[in-house]
Amino acid sequence: MFAILSAGIAPAFALMSYIYLRDRFSEPLALIIRTFLYGALLVFPIMFIQYALTAEAESSNGFIQSFLFASLLEEFFKWFIFLYAIYQHTEFDKHYDGIVYSVAISLGFATVENILYLFTNGLEYAITRALFPVSSHALFGVIMGYYFGKAKISPLHVKRNIALALLIPVLLHGIYNYILHDISSNWLYLLIPFMAALWALGLRRVKLASLPHTRRQLPEQKKEA
Repeated sequence: MFAILSAGIAPAFALMSYIYLRDRFSEPLALIIRTFLYGALLVFPIMFIQYALTAEAESSNGFIQSFLFASLLEEFFKWFIFLYAIYQHTEFDKHYDGIVYSVAISLGFATVENILYLFTNGLEYAITRALFPVSSHALFGVIMGYYFGKAKISPLHVKRNIALALLIPVLLHGIYNYILHDISSNWLYLLIPFMAALWALGLRRVKLASLPHTRRQLPEQKKEA
């Protein structure tokens, strides 16, 4: 049991540490842990809804399963939690903060999901789970947080950026699921380049959000500028 818990938690801890340590103005750990727990608690209602939808669905179409029952449902709940628990928080005042808190929510979700999977299927899947599902959740969180951060620090296109914070992770997550569920015979040949592109996109967003000028300006600062 201890080995499974350790293997389930370790990838999220490593990824969260990387994101946290890149922050030039470190966020309070208490708030990061709280957002992580929000994400962890999402697993159970989402699993219930997914089970109900799958049981009631008349079609097992891979597109519907991948993009609606999995991707849209999971990313919407993460987006919703961020929007109502973090977006107006006083600690969220820099572009990169969006990535920190969104990744915390995503990794909270991924950690519980990972532990449940390893308990059910065995420890031998720990490395595969770390490389693909856990890291992909973190990268979807990076992209979501990047657009939330843009919406927070800039008065331009706020609604569009908040919408993109949901739409782009839903699309990427749906493609990831579709590769696994609907093209199962060749999934590895497609998933590896997809993950490489996702890592490149995520790291690029991390770099852009880390730039010094991406701190939010208060109204009085704008007047002085």
